[in-house]
Amino acid sequence: MVYEGSKLSVTLADGIADLRFDAADESVNKFDAATVRELGEAAAALKQADGLQGVVVTSGKPVFIVGADITEFGEMFKQPDDEFLAGMKASNDVFNAIEDLGVPTVTAINGLALGGGFEMCLATDYRVMAQSAQIGFPEVKLGIIPGFGGTVRFPRLVGADNAVEWICTGSQNRADAALKLGAVDAVVADDQVEAAARDLLAKAIAGDFDWQARNAQKKAALGLNQVEAMMSFETAKGYVAQQSKGQYPAPVEAVKRIQAAAGMTRDDALAEEGKGFLAVARTPEADALIGLFLNDQLIKRKNKGHGKIARDVNQAAVLGAGIMGGGIAYQSALKGVPITMKDIAENALQQGLDEAAKHFDKRVSRGKMDTAKMAAGMGRIRPTLSYAEFGNVDVVIEAVTENPKIKKSVLAETEEAVGENAVIASNTSSISIDDLAAGLKRPANFLGMHFFNPVHAMPLVEVVKGDKSSDEAVATVVAYAAKLGKTPIVVNNCPGFLVNRILFPYFFGFQALVSGGVDFARIDKVMETFGWPMGPAYLSDVVGMDTSQHVEEVLAAGYPDRMKAQSQSSLDVMVEAGRYGQKTGSGYYKYEQDKKGKPKKTVDEAAYELVAKVQPDGSREAGDDEIVERMMIPMIIEAARCLEEGIVATPNELDMGLVLGVGFPPFRGGALKYADRLGLAHVVERADAHAELGKLYEPTARMREMAANGEQYYS
Repeated sequence: MVYEGSKLSVTLADGIADLRFDAADESVNKFDAATVRELGEAAAALKQADGLQGVVVTSGKPVFIVGADITEFGEMFKQPDDEFLAGMKASNDVFNAIEDLGVPTVTAINGLALGGGFEMCLATDYRVMAQSAQIGFPEVKLGIIPGFGGTVRFPRLVGADNAVEWICTGSQNRADAALKLGAVDAVVADDQVEAAARDLLAKAIAGDFDWQARNAQKKAALGLNQVEAMMSFETAKGYVAQQSKGQYPAPVEAVKRIQAAAGMTRDDALAEEGKGFLAVARTPEADALIGLFLNDQLIKRKNKGHGKIARDVNQAAVLGAGIMGGGIAYQSALKGVPITMKDIAENALQQGLDEAAKHFDKRVSRGKMDTAKMAAGMGRIRPTLSYAEFGNVDVVIEAVTENPKIKKSVLAETEEAVGENAVIASNTSSISIDDLAAGLKRPANFLGMHFFNPVHAMPLVEVVKGDKSSDEAVATVVAYAAKLGKTPIVVNNCPGFLVNRILFPYFFGFQALVSGGVDFARIDKVMETFGWPMGPAYLSDVVGMDTSQHVEEVLAAGYPDRMKAQSQSSLDVMVEAGRYGQKTGSGYYKYEQDKKGKPKKTVDEAAYELVAKVQPDGSREAGDDEIVERMMIPMIIEAARCLEEGIVATPNELDMGLVLGVGFPPFRGGALKYADRLGLAHVVERADAHAELGKLYEPTARMREMAANGEQYYS
C-alpha cells in the first residue's frame, strides 16, 4: 500500500499504481477539502514510490466523482480575496502534482464525472470512458466557473470553441459525443472500463502512444494566432451573452478567462482561472443558484425520510383521460409503474392514449428511446371504462374536471372500488382538500397531488396534506411522485395551496397596473428582462384565461381582504369575449402556428380595444422599477404569509416550489431569497410606499420585526 486515506488509496503492483477514489461511509465520491488534501498526499507518495511506471485512476463507487462538495462553498466564499486565491492555488497544485508525476497516467471513467470530477480526469494523460458514463462541467448552473483547471486543460485538449460550448452550457455529455470531440480517448462497455484503461496504460508505457506529447499539450499555450483568437472569443462572448440574456455572468466570465489565458502556459493560466472563479463566486446569482442546489438536496433528504413509511406503489390509476390524465399516465408508464386510465367515454380514453403516445414518440424521434421500449411503455397504460380492475391499485389520481360536485361524486365512487389501503389523491389546482374529503369514508387515505401542466415537462408536484390525511398516505404519494422523476413538496391545505396562492398576487399586481393604464406588452417586456420566462400577459394566455379566472374566484373566497377584486379586470373582459388565450387562438395576443406547428404570438389590436374598457383614465407610462415593485412585492408578502402560517415547512421548499412550478427566475433564487437580496427593510419600505394599492402590499407584523432586526429568511 503506497497510500491509504479515508477518501482514496494507492496500491502498487508490477510498476502500475492504482489510485482509487472510494470515500468511506459515502454513497458517492466528491471533492471536499479532505479529498483534495488526501489527493495531494497520495501524489507526494507516488512521487517517492520505487519502480513507478504508470498510474491508473479508478473509482470504487458506481460513479467516478460527482464534483465538488458544494456544502463547503459557504465558508470558502467568505474568505478574504488573497486567502481565497491562495486556497485555489493550493488545490490546483494538487492536480498539477498528478499531471507532473513523470509517468503516463490514465483515468477509467465510470458513471458520472462532473465538475471537479472531470477536471481530475483531465489532469491525467488519457481517459477511457464507460459506454453509459457522462462527463461535463455543470459549474455555470451554480453561477460559477470550473476552478480545478477546466478552463485551462480542456481548451488545450479539444480546442477553444468546443471547450466554450461544453463549459458555458453546463451540459452532461454522453460517451459517443465525448469520444468524437476528443475529450476521451476510448469508449468501452461498462464492465470493461478498468481493463481497457490498464491496457491503454500498458501501451503508453511501451511507447505505442506519445504520452509525453499529450502531457505537454495541456501545459502549453492554446496556440491560436491573434486573428483566430479574436474571431473565436469575441464571437463566443457575444453568443453566450445573448443566450444568458445578461442574467447569468458565469458563462461570459468563463469565455473571458479562456481568452485571457490563451497565450499563457499552465500555471499562469490557472491563476487567471482563479481570478475568474473569484469574480463570479460572490455574485448574487451564484448565491441564488448554489442556494437552489442546496434546497434541492434538503428536499431529497426529507423525501428519503418519507420513503421509510411509504407503501409500495406497484399499480397506479388515473381518473380522467384528457390531456392531464394522459400526461400522468405517460409519466407513470415511462418510469415503469403500470397505470390504469379510466374515463366514461371511449373518445376521451383515446385522447389520453394519444397524449401518452405523442410523448413516447418524441422520445423515439430524439433518440432517447427505441420503438421496442416505446411499445413496452404504452403497454403499461391500460384504458378502461369501469372500476372493475381497481381492487389492486395502490394509488389513484383523480384528474377530472375542476368542479367540486363532479370531483366529490367521482371520489365517492372510487373509494367504493378500491381496497381499504389504497391512497386516493386529487389533482386539483385549488379546491380545498378538506372539502373534497368531507364525504369520504376513509379521509386518512385522501390528499392532494397537484401536477403542473404540461405534466411531462414540469418537475414540481405539490403533495397537499389535508387535516385528516395520514402521514403514511402523504409519504406514499411523495414516494410515488419521486418515482415519477418529479420533485414533490409537501404543503398544508389552504385556498390555492402554495404555488398558486403566491403566484396570483403577482397577477393581481399585473391587473392593477393594466387598469391604471400601463401597456400589458410593456409589462411583459419588463418582467421578462427581470428574468421570468414569459411576462404575466403571455403567461395568462398560456395558462388559459378561464383557468386563471377560476383560481382567482377560489382565492377571492379564501382571502377576501386582499384578493377579492373591486372592479372588472382585463382578465374578465377577455373571458367575456371568449379570448381564453392560446387554447382559443387569442387572448392578450393573437396566436398562429409557426413552421414547427407551435403557437406564435403576435400583436392584436382587438386585445387593446378590450383592455381599454378597464382603463377609464387612459394609458400612462410607468418606470421599470415601479413595474417590478408592484409585481413582486405582493408575491413576496404572500410567500411570507405562507411560511408564517406553516403552509410549507421551510423557505427552501417554498422557493423551490416557485422555481420549479411557475418558472420564478432561478438566478434570483425564489421569492424569499429575492427578499433577502433586497433586504427586508427595503421590501417593507417599498411596500409602504404602495400602501394605497391595498392589503396585498401590507407586510406582515413578522416581516416588520425581521426588517427592524436585520433578519433574513436564509441564515
